[in-house]
Amino acid sequence: MPASELSSLVATFPHSCRPLVRPSSLDFPPVPLCIGATTKTPRAKGTTMHAYRSHTCAQLTKANVGETVRLSGWVHRVRDHGGVLFIDLRDHYGITQVLADSDSPAFAEIEKVRAEWVVCIDGRVKARDASLVNPKLATGEIEVYATGMTVLGAADDLPMPVFGDVDYPEETRLTYRFLDLRREKLHQNMMLRSNVVRSIRNRMWDQGFNEFQTPIITASSPEGARDFLVPSRLHPGKFYALPQAPQQFKQLIMVAGFDRYFQIAPCFRDEDPRADRSPTDFYQLDIEMSFVEQEDVFGAVQPVIQGLFEEFRPDMKVPGDWPRIAYRDSMLWYGSDKPDLRNPIRMQVVSEHFRGSGFAIFAKLLENEGTEVRAIPAPKGPSGEPVGRKFCDRMNAFAQAQGLPGMGYIFWREAEDGSGMEAAGPLAKNIGPERTEAIRQQLGLEIGDAAFFLGGKPEQFEAVAGKARNEIGRELGLAETDTFRFAWIVDFPMYEKTDDGRIDFSHNPFSMPQGGIEALMGDPLKVHAYQYDLACNGYELISG
Repeated sequence: MPASELSSLVATFPHSCRPLVRPSSLDFPPVPLCIGATTKTPRAKGTTMHAYRSHTCAQLTKANVGETVRLSGWVHRVRDHGGVLFIDLRDHYGITQVLADSDSPAFAEIEKVRAEWVVCIDGRVKARDASLVNPKLATGEIEVYATGMTVLGAADDLPMPVFGDVDYPEETRLTYRFLDLRREKLHQNMMLRSNVVRSIRNRMWDQGFNEFQTPIITASSPEGARDFLVPSRLHPGKFYALPQAPQQFKQLIMVAGFDRYFQIAPCFRDEDPRADRSPTDFYQLDIEMSFVEQEDVFGAVQPVIQGLFEEFRPDMKVPGDWPRIAYRDSMLWYGSDKPDLRNPIRMQVVSEHFRGSGFAIFAKLLENEGTEVRAIPAPKGPSGEPVGRKFCDRMNAFAQAQGLPGMGYIFWREAEDGSGMEAAGPLAKNIGPERTEAIRQQLGLEIGDAAFFLGGKPEQFEAVAGKARNEIGRELGLAETDTFRFAWIVDFPMYEKTDDGRIDFSHNPFSMPQGGIEALMGDPLKVHAYQYDLACNGYELISG
């Protein structure tokens, strides 16, 4: 396309539709042009071999035995076996073993190389002896006998080795990020990220979505965190903001009539560090759809996410039945709005069994409005070993470490006099056999099982109850370890009462109230929003 036409075409697009041209330097490290470059280096006259390589370090097989080849890459490791030198030569694609003995013309030069030198090797492909085949390498059946070597880039002693999987302080890793990203685990992570993004794009395009890039330099649009600000050169004293999410721009695209939009969008938030994302910026799959209801969104998203997990974790089960769980039920049953459903334990309200009982702490607590007692069932695990007093004491100590006074407990065992089942523990003695039996039947427990109890206003103990549920499920071996369990969390409350008595949005204000605008005419605390999260194994993956 002529330059004049290209310039005219770019000018017709708004800034929000122009592609980003420079990725983050931390995510995408610079690579020397001669290694893995797609641009071919001009060849010298009369030569037939590529200037740097005829094959990558993952291509050679037994079918190439006898061929003369050229490889370029990094010296991953050097081994001296008494007059025979071995180099593991690494590039983006894999590793090839190179050897040289004293008869090799390249022997003297290869003796000088050290780890992470960049070299170009000429040689002949040889088959390895059957006893020396390395099944872990794609090139494990062959090796290259070196006949020549050119050093493309020598390296000093390394501040952190690339070979092996050693943990280093974050400061060291970031200072020498180019070395850190050469390590096998980091290299695989980078390629996984790239492949996941490619797969997402393909799946979204296949469903009729269009990809647009929205502006980075923009006005403030708060999303619950502080903005990063950029001073304006043309307007001294004024600032742009980096977007916390493309919220307003993607809605503009919908109003303009584009119908289905997506973007692998950069989001910038000045917030405290989290375990699952950077404290400054992260990327998200951003989606907007027109003329749809909540179920349409679920129907569009599930094939993308489920297909993604099936593609990249074929070793794990990915059940297709994604339950819808109301926010209220999720907090009651699991103590979290991002429940880990691999753990089958569900908490239940058992207030009536303690109201007016001999356990004064719970009985008096229940006289106050808004309080309740919840039980965490603890059935014996797959081993069949009974849940006894030692385990109960350990879980009680866990609750205390989380800032609660503790958890009451009851465990059921064979009666010492052989008369059948009996309930044991301090709570059982205080509330009596009739109430403990009613609790056991409600929770569906048997001999060898136990239950833990917390009381008060739910918002004061729900989070700890959720952690205790996860800990109990893990210790008893109840939770699955080979499955991704997804669930849509729905029916979030539109509003909540703050500590100072004000009414404020409970989650995302950009939500449609269930029942329409008319629903807002009544008690705001009873209004639910068409708002949803997708939870998987205790993590929130999607919010909408």
